[in-house]
Amino acid sequence: MLYMMQWSIKSDGYDKAHDRFLQGGGPLPDGSTMVGRWHAPGSVKGWLLVETDKPETLYAHAAEWGDVLSWETTPVLTDEQAGPSSVEGRALR
Repeated sequence: MLYMMQWSIKSDGYDKAHDRFLQGGGPLPDGSTMVGRWHAPGSVKGWLLVETDKPETLYAHAAEWGDVLSWETTPVLTDEQAGPSSVEGRALR
């Protein structure tokens, strides 16, 4: 399953988050695969698309950065996954 993890750097966490990221890059725990990571220039926001069948690894990653980042995690579907679901949903009406 895919999950979009959006982060926002806490007001007092920028320097620590920046330094930690440059030192290690923010690897994910075993059991998760990073599909992509995006940073919004000039802001404190970013997004991380993760594929995993072990959602507890998302919790572990968020907790590891929780002192400097606030997180919002959302399960997401591809067009191919959502398309048949929307057709099935209309058939149920």
